[in-house]
Amino acid sequence: MFAAVDLGSNSFRLHIGRHDGETIRIIKSARDPVRLGAGLDSKGNLTPAAMQSAIESLSRFNSILSTYPLNAVRVVATNAMRMAKNSAVFLPAAEAAIGYPIEIISGEEEGRLIYMGVASSLPSLTERRLVLDIGGGSTELILGKGQEIEQVESFSVGTVPQTLSFFRDGKIDADTFDATILSARSRFEDAAPVYRAERWSCAYGSSGTIRAIADAISKNGLGDGTLSLKSLDALKRRLIQFGQASKIDLIGMKPDRTTSIPGGLAILIAVMQELGIKVMKPIEAGLRMGVLWDLQLRATKRDRREQSVHDFMQRFHADEKRADFAAQTASDMFSLLKPTDDKYAKLLHWAGLLHEIGLSVSHSGYHKHAAYMIENADLPGFTTREQRLMSYLVLAQKGNLRKVGDSLADADFAKAILALRLAVMFMHARIKVDIDEVRLKIKNKIELELPKAWVNDHPTVAYWIEKEKDCWSEVGIDFSIKLNS
Repeated sequence: MFAAVDLGSNSFRLHIGRHDGETIRIIKSARDPVRLGAGLDSKGNLTPAAMQSAIESLSRFNSILSTYPLNAVRVVATNAMRMAKNSAVFLPAAEAAIGYPIEIISGEEEGRLIYMGVASSLPSLTERRLVLDIGGGSTELILGKGQEIEQVESFSVGTVPQTLSFFRDGKIDADTFDATILSARSRFEDAAPVYRAERWSCAYGSSGTIRAIADAISKNGLGDGTLSLKSLDALKRRLIQFGQASKIDLIGMKPDRTTSIPGGLAILIAVMQELGIKVMKPIEAGLRMGVLWDLQLRATKRDRREQSVHDFMQRFHADEKRADFAAQTASDMFSLLKPTDDKYAKLLHWAGLLHEIGLSVSHSGYHKHAAYMIENADLPGFTTREQRLMSYLVLAQKGNLRKVGDSLADADFAKAILALRLAVMFMHARIKVDIDEVRLKIKNKIELELPKAWVNDHPTVAYWIEKEKDCWSEVGIDFSIKLNS
């Protein structure tokens, strides 16, 4: 049994699902219209009121989660948290309220998870499809075939900024609607050729906004009853007749949807016009279902992050033999250091595999190039935080440690850094490491025991160890070495 929590710019949502051997059945859902995106002030900070509202919602979700025997929980935050300049200040309190780590995912990762959720609910393995998700702070377009994603892109246009920028004070009129649509079209025009109708056979709308629009059209007898431009135009005219968001009265539309629906409708019209979409199908699947399927895949040892790392290695022509040596040796050294838990184990292994990709840029300072590439790359399956941690590990693989000094306060992360540095050192010295011949621990100081033969057979080891002792000494950690016969 798994739980997915989606901290969106408009709403916070929760799904609890159970895998029955074939599919994931949703057994509990919850939604709070927190409107976090509207809680960003003029400086891009979440206001105290917005943070308090979010904390209250997360506490309620925590109460729900605590009543189920869950195997795994994943909490993902999207555009509002990506944009909030004070997200680092808010996160500790938010994580305490929900009781689980919160991952701020990239727009591209959000798109991938959305597609996973949609694809899991569709039977065809060969259908070429376009998936559109209009969120509170961003809009995702994903092109794929069956379960495979071919193109994913996130656009920083959503119902919240469109509403706040154009439908001020809830006023709705024809000129404002046309301006909003034109503004949204401008965001998609450069990307439009990639997502044109000739590249797919069916278009799906996965977001709550699109489903709400579809419900309003079908339940109020607007247009032809489908998500076509004709129907969208009919809904647009009906909203203009209301003149004010607070006066919107449509069968099936929840009151908390009325403020965001004009902005969402404008974006949907803009996308369909720009991409040449004649009709779209609303679908009851998306981000949360994708998160649940991702948890299921991880539980069955099919972690997408593994493929991302190997694809990245191939893209930048990493030496696989050296990468495997560094990754395996670093993992072995880490186990000798007895970390309190394994939260950094996989990230360390992947950092070992990627530690030399910066050579594709320059041999000089390659670790700095690699760190930048890892932190800023589009790596499917990884969160922003995971990429940042791998980046720090790779940056710390050589040279002074002052550049990652703050990270050393985390004892397990310091152990991961030490493990990777030793692995890289042994790799450069071309030592065939037998982990059973090594003793390594770190408490008040680092203590390393190696076979004397390693130093005799590989003279540069003594040089590397002396440099290593100096580097740790600079950050206040003593490093002692003992050579055994």
